[in-house]
Amino acid sequence: MVNPKPVRVIAVASGKGGVGKTNVSINLAVSLAKLGRKPIIMDADLGLANVDVALGLQPKLNLSHVISGEATLEEIIVDAPGGIKVIPASSGVQKMATLTPAEHAGLIRAFSELRADVDVLIVDTAAGIDNSVVNFTKAAHEVIVVVCDEPASITDAYALIKLLNKEHGIRRFRVIANMAHSVSEGKGLYKKLVAVTDKFLDEVILDFAGMVPYDTFLRKAIQKQRPIVEMFPRAPATAAFKAIAQRADNWPLPKAGSGSLQFFVERLVGSNPLA
Repeated sequence: MVNPKPVRVIAVASGKGGVGKTNVSINLAVSLAKLGRKPIIMDADLGLANVDVALGLQPKLNLSHVISGEATLEEIIVDAPGGIKVIPASSGVQKMATLTPAEHAGLIRAFSELRADVDVLIVDTAAGIDNSVVNFTKAAHEVIVVVCDEPASITDAYALIKLLNKEHGIRRFRVIANMAHSVSEGKGLYKKLVAVTDKFLDEVILDFAGMVPYDTFLRKAIQKQRPIVEMFPRAPATAAFKAIAQRADNWPLPKAGSGSLQFFVERLVGSNPLA
């Protein structure tokens, strides 16, 4: 293994689009960087990439070039605002959204050759419950589920949790309530999700990772293609992201033997019958 240090792999998922999942991934990464960590975001929405757009990046190479053998994973990593790095995906490339099992395994194997200095890998998954979401999520050490105050958000988040629990044995999920208008609203969204999982899923544990308030500064930062944590350090949402990062930094570190990118590689390739 090239990178022997423990690497915390965090998958950020949501049952539906439009809940601010990518924005959470980016600002969590920047907040962790401010704590002295060395995070990389992997854009795992393989066919509709948006991490690069959200950060104003224009990468020349992306994961499609790794799949085709034109570039190594190391060669496509780009520096981004806030002291983070990004592994960009492609956008509008249908083939990337429908990788064969062998191609998907090849992509994951590329991680075993990653030499970048990294101690946190944040995997920004696609919205929904397709195979790529399941594969990336079940290979992570931690799974964050982002919800907002929409009935469909809670319903679809539950569907994602149910699938990952019943079919793939994932028990613990961290919940972030995004765009909440108050602390009580944020905790209320979490409690709604807990109520339905407690009723129908016996072995699921939901932890409240925090809430991010609705913040007009966030819209301004998005329009400028900058992380709010970097652009508006005193904004309410910035304080929230920093608090969430502090909690995440105290989550249990991966155990020796599985606490590295090799864990990510092995879990994903191991889940693939054609790998």
